Amino acid sequence: MHVDVIIVGAGLSGIGAAAQLTTRCPSRRYLVLEARTSLGGTWDLFRYPGIRSDSDMHTMGYRFRPWTRPESIARGEDILDYLRGTAAEYGVLPHIRYRHRVQEASWSSAERRWTVTSLVDGQPRVHTCQYLLLCAGYYRYDQGHRPDFPDEDCFEGPIVHPQHWPDDLDTTGQRVVVIGSGATAVTLVPALATTAQHVTMVQRSPTYVVNRPAVDEVARWLHRRLPSRVAHRLARAKNSGYAELMYRVARRWPDRIKERIVELVAEELDEATAAEHFAPAYDPWEQRLCLSPDGDLFAAIRRGAASVVTGTIERFTPTGLRMADGTELPADLIVTATGLELVVMGEIDVRVDGRPVDFAERYTYKGFAFSDVPNFASIFGYVNASWTLRADLIAKTVCRLLRHMDATGTEVCTPRLRSSDRGMPSLPFVTGFTPGYMERVQHLFPRQGDRDPWRNIQSYTRDRWVLGRARVDDGVMRFT
Repeated sequence: MHVDVIIVGAGLSGIGAAAQLTTRCPSRRYLVLEARTSLGGTWDLFRYPGIRSDSDMHTMGYRFRPWTRPESIARGEDILDYLRGTAAEYGVLPHIRYRHRVQEASWSSAERRWTVTSLVDGQPRVHTCQYLLLCAGYYRYDQGHRPDFPDEDCFEGPIVHPQHWPDDLDTTGQRVVVIGSGATAVTLVPALATTAQHVTMVQRSPTYVVNRPAVDEVARWLHRRLPSRVAHRLARAKNSGYAELMYRVARRWPDRIKERIVELVAEELDEATAAEHFAPAYDPWEQRLCLSPDGDLFAAIRRGAASVVTGTIERFTPTGLRMADGTELPADLIVTATGLELVVMGEIDVRVDGRPVDFAERYTYKGFAFSDVPNFASIFGYVNASWTLRADLIAKTVCRLLRHMDATGTEVCTPRLRSSDRGMPSLPFVTGFTPGYMERVQHLFPRQGDRDPWRNIQSYTRDRWVLGRARVDDGVMRFT
């Protein structure tokens, strides 16, 4: 079957891209190929207790479809309902093909099309398209990052990774140890602490945790007085602008911001606890800050339902963990919230005219396309703001490219290095961002240069122009 556009992935990015294609390019036929049996991506995959957004929903929601619930930091099931509602409202559902795990995408210059091969119930199925848009996310769905711990086989209780949370796991009255201190752990600990006997968060090193209201009172005020679309866009502008301002301030005056974050934690707990467990060695926004809606993590610690231990795990024991300093942590259940395994381009084998594409040797064009790869885009969001802010902009840009090709009678658009670009520095795809999950695979990602349009700038304000309004025929994107 041949269509104009194939979108890979029916998660947050894929549903949003499909909705924009429907409205901006109504004459274009498209398919959404999804490996799973239902839409939703992350929000359908993760089922661990307390699963919620780690960005406010006025920026994590789509620009074109208002988020109208009062909670700004939303539960996973509410986000999934929002995605399902978007897919239904914009007529995306008939275009989705489930159980299609894309294995290979091959471009033919002679035919000016992509041939996309998927596995469907173990059998290959082929589709062709003019333009290929990857919305497959950035991490491996079948497994999370799971380091091996000494003697873990001797632990007598269950060991669970949040990415594969059993539906029938009952933690009521249990002593739970959560290994990790990222967004997943900070979400899990207060959720488990409502029913568990006690929850201990074990972290190798501290993470910045910030108390943030679960309900955005300004957004709620706007929604009471204005049409929902107007209120949503104003709340989105407020939150995205504030987040970018705080990011810039944190990067310019990291010591002051670090001091203030730790002071706020001390107000929630005490100075000694804040200094020992919530004062990282790295600067703010070298890794993402973790949100604690209405201070739920701090509240669980204050009431004695949860605690934090910072140190190195020496080994597992039959009844829990032994730390390097000799501390014994009893546990009935151990949760390894140890992170994600990132993948490049959804682990799809991409070829151009029969030759494999090594994306580590390609430059990124405006953060969404790649040098010498025709009619191809991939959505990768922001590390310092909501993913959807950029996903929306990239989907809009793809639509602008398609409309430009319609208007000019061209069929192919390819980013090409100019003669002045050859020999420019090769920089990491994302700079100044140092979490382990990124550093483990950064060498596999595309590169960025030191000049436009080969930079991957993490700035929504700038990208609103670069992706949303700047000319698409800029002399670098070649139309043929």
